[in-house]
Amino acid sequence: MLPQEDLNLIHAKGISVQQIDEQLDYFKKGFPFLPVIASASIEKGIKRIAEDEQAIYLDAWFAYLEQNKEIVKFVPASGAASRMFKDLFEFLSSDRTFPETSFEKTFFDKIHDFAFYETLDKYCISNEGKSADQLIASGSYKSVVENLLSAKGLNYGQLPKGLILFHSYPEGPRTAMEEHLVEGALYACNQSRQVNVHFTVSPEHRALFEALTLEKMPEYAQKFGVVYQVDFSEQKSSTDTLAADSENQPFRENGKLVFRPGGHGALIENLNDIAADVVFIKNIDNVVPDSFKAVTVRYKQLIAGVLVNYQQQLFEYLHLIDSGKYTQEQLLEMLYFLQDKLCIKNPETKNLEDVELVLYIKSKLNRPLRVCGMVRNAGEPGGGPFLTVNSDQTVSLQVLESSQIDLKNPEMKALFEQGTHFNPVDLVCALKNYKGEKFDLPQYVDKNTGFISLKSKSGRELKALELPGLWNGAMSDWNTVFVEVPIETFNPVKTVNDLLRPEHQ
Repeated sequence: MLPQEDLNLIHAKGISVQQIDEQLDYFKKGFPFLPVIASASIEKGIKRIAEDEQAIYLDAWFAYLEQNKEIVKFVPASGAASRMFKDLFEFLSSDRTFPETSFEKTFFDKIHDFAFYETLDKYCISNEGKSADQLIASGSYKSVVENLLSAKGLNYGQLPKGLILFHSYPEGPRTAMEEHLVEGALYACNQSRQVNVHFTVSPEHRALFEALTLEKMPEYAQKFGVVYQVDFSEQKSSTDTLAADSENQPFRENGKLVFRPGGHGALIENLNDIAADVVFIKNIDNVVPDSFKAVTVRYKQLIAGVLVNYQQQLFEYLHLIDSGKYTQEQLLEMLYFLQDKLCIKNPETKNLEDVELVLYIKSKLNRPLRVCGMVRNAGEPGGGPFLTVNSDQTVSLQVLESSQIDLKNPEMKALFEQGTHFNPVDLVCALKNYKGEKFDLPQYVDKNTGFISLKSKSGRELKALELPGLWNGAMSDWNTVFVEVPIETFNPVKTVNDLLRPEHQ
């Protein structure tokens, strides 16, 4: 039994005692691995859109936009940029005065190519009485880095990625956040010329995001002839997870329970609060300058076209089931749609009575739908597309991280290594059912797909529990379609030097 002080804290966060018990149970038992049947591929589970098919899906998306549906671009943007500058932080804390690693040398050799260079130079002049070039010439490399990372300068060491200047333009540089505003105007604008963009942000940075939006939004609204509706949300405290000690007991600091953010899977609650018909999901750092946007925009429109094309068929089937005027041939057609288009297989369907079969088909058709872009493997870390066995013993498409697969099992490891594609976090989602009602998204989460990581706090081992990932277990029970998209649509910025790549210049 927890003491009253603990109960008061749990209640204040909006967490139930039952949830606490479940989390402690996961620390003790761990999370089960998911049985993998195969890596998804072009031959099995990933749709490749042929040239002569593209017009079909583009037309489907443009026709959908004419219906004046509610479209939202949803951007997880709470991630700190500190990891972008990890190498520069290490340089600052080292005993070295001059850059020695290849990373450090590249940064200083090409410093003029960064979109933030002019602003950085102004801070150097203001704070040090010398330009960035003069500081470098005199060997004051660390002064330049301090003006980039610390509060006396750009403060990039403490800002989120969304507020970092990513790209240069004749009219001035743009932040990652601004690039998402531009993208929204290019592929998520409805017939009323309205563009809805939702950023999930951390509480300490929300005011900065809001200020930048107020400053920049009128400029892009005029440029693209649109009306922006930009809003923000934060991870809910009710999605925080309890930390545990090495004995799987609640971790305490000064007698108080320690909670941690539940990871990006917590954002399923934020997504659930959005009353949109279609939502695009893309990470904050995966943006390119205008000169490279054409491929990105085209494939966003294509995967959205696939979404609404499949949704239309799903809705027709569901209305037909409700009418009761279906034939045996039509039921078989629905079953084949589940198997061939959605890759949902159930060996037990042949044993079901007619009424049971109808109920099964309806339950599988009437779920949230997502289309996920998948990129050919190019050595990038991250999750990938697989065919897995679900708790109801059906087989379906899932996005899995390596931690969800038993890599000590040679068979599972081989399937993982055979993967031809990876997940670039490029999704478009349909959140309403065939009656126009919004799905309750938390109902479709597989709670058994979280994971536990080891951290340290105050010199003690701490176990942290991450909720099922937003595009992993949090969407486990959705209908899923994988579509191959070109590598040109995937341009993440993991380190500051990634901004020197041609696709960011």
